Amino acid sequence: MPTAPPDDQRKLLEVQALDTRLQQLAHSRRNHPALARIQELEGQIKDLNGSLVESRTAVADLRRELTKAETDVEQVRSRSARDQQRLDTGSVGAKDAVALTDEIASLATRQAVLEEVELDVMERLEAHEEALAKVTAAHDTLVADRDAAIADRDTAWAGLDADAKNVTAERAVLAGELDAGLVAMYERIRAHSGGMAAAPLREGRCEGCRLELPPGDLAAARAAAPEQVVTCEECGRILVRNA
Repeated sequence: MPTAPPDDQRKLLEVQALDTRLQQLAHSRRNHPALARIQELEGQIKDLNGSLVESRTAVADLRRELTKAETDVEQVRSRSARDQQRLDTGSVGAKDAVALTDEIASLATRQAVLEEVELDVMERLEAHEEALAKVTAAHDTLVADRDAAIADRDTAWAGLDADAKNVTAERAVLAGELDAGLVAMYERIRAHSGGMAAAPLREGRCEGCRLELPPGDLAAARAAAPEQVVTCEECGRILVRNA
Protein backbone atom coordinates (compact mmCIF):
# COMPACT_ATOMS: atom_id res chain seq x y z
CA MET A 1 0.00 0.00 0.00
CA PRO A 2 1.53 3.40 -0.98
CA THR A 3 2.20 5.96 1.70
CA ALA A 4 2.18 9.75 1.91
CA PRO A 5 2.10 12.27 4.76
CA PRO A 6 -1.44 12.57 6.22
CA ASP A 7 -1.40 16.36 5.73
CA ASP A 8 -0.57 15.85 2.07
CA GLN A 9 -3.46 13.44 1.74
CA ARG A 10 -5.82 16.03 3.23
CA LYS A 11 -4.43 18.77 1.00
CA LEU A 12 -5.05 16.48 -1.96
CA LEU A 13 -8.72 17.32 -1.51
CA GLU A 14 -7.83 20.98 -2.13
CA VAL A 15 -6.15 19.95 -5.37
CA GLN A 16 -9.25 17.95 -6.23
CA ALA A 17 -11.44 20.97 -5.53
CA LEU A 18 -9.32 23.08 -7.88
CA ASP A 19 -9.47 20.41 -10.58
CA THR A 20 -13.24 20.25 -10.18
CA ARG A 21 -13.37 24.01 -10.53
CA LEU A 22 -11.34 23.78 -13.74
CA GLN A 23 -13.77 21.19 -15.07
CA GLN A 24 -16.67 23.47 -14.24
CA LEU A 25 -15.02 26.40 -16.01
CA ALA A 26 -14.35 24.25 -19.08
CA HIS A 27 -17.97 23.06 -19.04
CA SER A 28 -19.20 26.65 -18.81
CA ARG A 29 -16.98 27.59 -21.73
CA ARG A 30 -18.26 24.74 -23.89
CA ASN A 31 -21.89 25.31 -23.00
CA HIS A 32 -22.18 29.07 -22.73
CA PRO A 33 -25.73 30.16 -23.74
CA ALA A 34 -24.29 32.48 -26.38
CA LEU A 35 -23.02 29.45 -28.33
CA ALA A 36 -26.53 28.12 -28.90
CA ARG A 37 -27.71 31.61 -29.82
CA ILE A 38 -24.86 32.02 -32.32
CA GLN A 39 -25.66 28.66 -33.90
CA GLU A 40 -29.34 29.54 -34.11
CA LEU A 41 -28.64 32.92 -35.72
CA GLU A 42 -26.12 31.48 -38.17
CA GLY A 43 -28.73 28.94 -39.23
CA GLN A 44 -31.25 31.71 -39.80
CA ILE A 45 -28.69 33.76 -41.73
CA LYS A 46 -27.89 30.75 -43.91
CA ASP A 47 -31.57 30.17 -44.60
CA LEU A 48 -32.08 33.84 -45.47
CA ASN A 49 -29.01 33.97 -47.72
CA GLY A 50 -30.85 31.98 -50.37
CA SER A 51 -33.74 34.43 -50.41
CA LEU A 52 -31.31 37.34 -50.45
CA VAL A 53 -29.44 35.97 -53.47
CA GLU A 54 -32.70 35.26 -55.31
CA SER A 55 -34.03 38.73 -54.57
CA ARG A 56 -30.82 40.45 -55.65
CA THR A 57 -30.77 38.40 -58.85
CA ALA A 58 -34.39 39.26 -59.64
CA VAL A 59 -33.75 42.98 -59.10
CA ALA A 60 -30.61 42.91 -61.26
CA ASP A 61 -32.47 41.08 -64.04
CA LEU A 62 -35.38 43.52 -63.90
CA ARG A 63 -33.05 46.52 -63.98
CA ARG A 64 -31.49 45.17 -67.16
CA GLU A 65 -34.95 44.48 -68.55
CA LEU A 66 -36.02 48.05 -67.73
CA THR A 67 -32.93 49.48 -69.40
CA LYS A 68 -33.79 47.55 -72.56
CA ALA A 69 -37.44 48.65 -72.41
CA GLU A 70 -36.40 52.28 -71.98
CA THR A 71 -33.99 51.96 -74.91
CA ASP A 72 -36.71 50.46 -77.11
CA VAL A 73 -39.12 53.27 -76.26
CA GLU A 74 -36.48 55.92 -76.86
CA GLN A 75 -35.57 54.43 -80.25
CA VAL A 76 -39.21 54.51 -81.39
CA ARG A 77 -39.70 58.00 -79.99
CA SER A 78 -36.57 59.25 -81.79
CA ARG A 79 -37.63 57.67 -85.08
CA SER A 80 -41.06 59.22 -84.81
CA ALA A 81 -39.56 62.63 -84.03
CA ARG A 82 -37.32 62.45 -87.09
CA ASP A 83 -40.23 61.52 -89.31
CA GLN A 84 -42.33 64.32 -87.90
CA GLN A 85 -39.50 66.79 -88.46
CA ARG A 86 -39.27 65.75 -92.13
CA LEU A 87 -42.99 66.29 -92.53
CA ASP A 88 -42.87 69.66 -90.79
CA THR A 89 -40.10 70.92 -93.07
CA GLY A 90 -42.17 70.18 -96.18
CA SER A 91 -39.11 68.81 -97.92
CA VAL A 92 -40.78 65.57 -99.01
CA GLY A 93 -43.18 64.84 -101.82
CA ALA A 94 -46.81 63.93 -101.40
CA LYS A 95 -46.19 60.20 -101.74
CA ASP A 96 -43.38 60.26 -99.17
CA ALA A 97 -45.51 62.42 -96.89
CA VAL A 98 -48.24 59.78 -96.88
CA ALA A 99 -45.69 57.07 -96.12
CA LEU A 100 -44.22 59.13 -93.30
CA THR A 101 -47.66 59.80 -91.88
CA ASP A 102 -48.46 56.09 -91.89
CA GLU A 103 -45.11 55.28 -90.29
CA ILE A 104 -45.64 57.88 -87.55
CA ALA A 105 -49.03 56.34 -86.78
CA SER A 106 -47.47 52.87 -86.70
CA LEU A 107 -44.66 54.12 -84.48
CA ALA A 108 -47.18 55.69 -82.12
CA THR A 109 -48.90 52.33 -81.74
CA ARG A 110 -45.56 50.61 -81.26
CA GLN A 111 -44.51 53.24 -78.71
CA ALA A 112 -47.71 52.74 -76.72
CA VAL A 113 -47.08 48.98 -76.58
CA LEU A 114 -43.48 49.46 -75.52
CA GLU A 115 -44.44 51.99 -72.87
CA GLU A 116 -46.89 49.45 -71.43
CA VAL A 117 -44.04 46.94 -71.30
CA GLU A 118 -41.81 49.56 -69.70
CA LEU A 119 -44.46 50.39 -67.09
CA ASP A 120 -44.99 46.71 -66.29
CA VAL A 121 -41.26 46.21 -65.79
CA MET A 122 -41.07 49.33 -63.60
CA GLU A 123 -43.90 48.09 -61.40
CA ARG A 124 -42.36 44.64 -61.04
CA LEU A 125 -38.96 46.18 -60.32
CA GLU A 126 -40.44 48.41 -57.63
CA ALA A 127 -42.09 45.42 -55.95
CA HIS A 128 -38.89 43.39 -56.05
CA GLU A 129 -36.82 46.31 -54.75
CA GLU A 130 -39.20 46.64 -51.80
CA ALA A 131 -38.90 42.90 -51.15
CA LEU A 132 -35.12 43.10 -51.42
CA ALA A 133 -35.04 45.99 -48.94
CA LYS A 134 -37.05 43.93 -46.44
CA VAL A 135 -34.90 40.82 -46.89
CA THR A 136 -31.72 42.90 -46.63
CA ALA A 137 -32.95 44.59 -43.44
CA ALA A 138 -33.85 41.21 -41.92
CA HIS A 139 -30.46 39.82 -42.92
CA ASP A 140 -28.63 42.82 -41.47
CA THR A 141 -30.56 42.47 -38.21
CA LEU A 142 -29.65 38.80 -37.93
CA VAL A 143 -25.99 39.54 -38.66
CA ALA A 144 -25.95 42.30 -36.03
CA ASP A 145 -27.58 39.97 -33.49
CA ARG A 146 -25.07 37.24 -34.36
CA ASP A 147 -22.16 39.63 -33.97
CA ALA A 148 -23.52 40.80 -30.61
CA ALA A 149 -23.84 37.17 -29.45
CA ILE A 150 -20.26 36.52 -30.56
CA ALA A 151 -19.13 39.55 -28.55
CA ASP A 152 -21.02 38.24 -25.51
CA ARG A 153 -19.39 34.85 -25.95
CA ASP A 154 -15.92 36.33 -26.29
CA THR A 155 -16.39 38.47 -23.19
CA ALA A 156 -17.61 35.47 -21.20
CA TRP A 157 -14.79 33.30 -22.52
CA ALA A 158 -12.23 35.91 -21.56
CA GLY A 159 -13.53 35.90 -17.99
CA LEU A 160 -13.64 32.11 -17.81
CA ASP A 161 -10.15 31.81 -19.29
CA ALA A 162 -8.80 34.30 -16.78
CA ASP A 163 -10.38 32.32 -13.93
CA ALA A 164 -8.99 29.07 -15.31
CA LYS A 165 -5.53 30.58 -15.59
CA ASN A 166 -5.65 31.69 -11.95
CA VAL A 167 -6.97 28.33 -10.75
CA THR A 168 -4.34 26.48 -12.78
CA ALA A 169 -1.57 28.57 -11.23
CA GLU A 170 -2.93 28.00 -7.74
CA ARG A 171 -3.22 24.29 -8.41
CA ALA A 172 0.36 24.07 -9.67
CA VAL A 173 1.68 25.68 -6.51
CA LEU A 174 -0.40 23.47 -4.23
CA ALA A 175 0.36 20.22 -6.06
CA GLY A 176 4.05 21.10 -6.13
CA GLU A 177 4.08 21.13 -2.33
CA LEU A 178 2.69 17.60 -2.00
CA ASP A 179 4.34 14.20 -2.03
CA ALA A 180 5.31 13.47 -5.63
CA GLY A 181 4.25 9.82 -5.46
CA LEU A 182 0.85 10.78 -4.08
CA VAL A 183 0.33 13.35 -6.85
CA ALA A 184 1.38 10.84 -9.52
CA MET A 185 -1.08 8.30 -8.14
CA TYR A 186 -3.79 10.94 -8.04
CA GLU A 187 -3.15 11.88 -11.68
CA ARG A 188 -3.30 8.25 -12.82
CA ILE A 189 -6.63 7.72 -11.12
CA ARG A 190 -8.03 11.04 -12.33
CA ALA A 191 -7.24 10.15 -15.95
CA HIS A 192 -9.84 7.38 -15.98
CA SER A 193 -12.28 8.39 -13.25
CA GLY A 194 -14.07 11.34 -14.82
CA GLY A 195 -11.79 13.90 -13.23
CA MET A 196 -12.38 12.97 -9.58
CA ALA A 197 -9.52 10.98 -8.06
CA ALA A 198 -9.71 11.83 -4.36
CA ALA A 199 -12.71 11.94 -2.05
CA PRO A 200 -13.24 12.12 1.68
CA LEU A 201 -14.32 9.11 3.68
CA ARG A 202 -17.26 10.44 5.63
CA GLU A 203 -19.54 8.47 7.95
CA GLY A 204 -18.47 5.21 6.37
CA ARG A 205 -19.22 6.42 2.84
CA CYS A 206 -16.95 7.25 -0.08
CA GLU A 207 -17.96 10.70 -1.26
CA GLY A 208 -16.57 9.88 -4.69
CA CYS A 209 -18.98 7.09 -5.65
CA ARG A 210 -21.43 7.94 -2.83
CA LEU A 211 -21.48 4.31 -1.68
CA GLU A 212 -21.07 3.03 1.84
CA LEU A 213 -18.02 0.84 2.36
CA PRO A 214 -18.66 -2.77 3.31
CA PRO A 215 -17.95 -3.31 7.02
CA GLY A 216 -14.71 -5.17 6.33
CA ASP A 217 -13.37 -2.48 3.99
CA LEU A 218 -14.40 0.26 6.38
CA ALA A 219 -12.67 -1.44 9.28
CA ALA A 220 -9.50 -1.90 7.20
CA ALA A 221 -9.53 1.73 6.16
CA ARG A 222 -9.92 2.94 9.70
CA ALA A 223 -7.23 0.57 10.98
CA ALA A 224 -4.69 1.62 8.33
CA ALA A 225 -1.81 3.79 9.49
CA PRO A 226 -2.34 7.55 8.89
CA GLU A 227 0.40 7.68 6.27
CA GLN A 228 -1.05 4.79 4.27
CA VAL A 229 -2.99 5.81 1.15
CA VAL A 230 -6.34 4.02 1.15
CA THR A 231 -8.50 3.61 -1.96
CA CYS A 232 -12.17 2.81 -2.39
CA GLU A 233 -12.69 -0.77 -3.52
CA GLU A 234 -15.79 0.29 -5.48
CA CYS A 235 -14.51 3.26 -7.53
CA GLY A 236 -10.73 3.12 -7.01
CA ARG A 237 -10.51 6.71 -5.79
CA ILE A 238 -8.17 7.78 -3.00
CA LEU A 239 -10.05 7.87 0.29
CA VAL A 240 -8.97 10.74 2.48
CA ARG A 241 -9.59 9.98 6.12
CA ASN A 242 -10.04 12.60 8.82
CA ALA A 243 -10.69 15.18 6.12
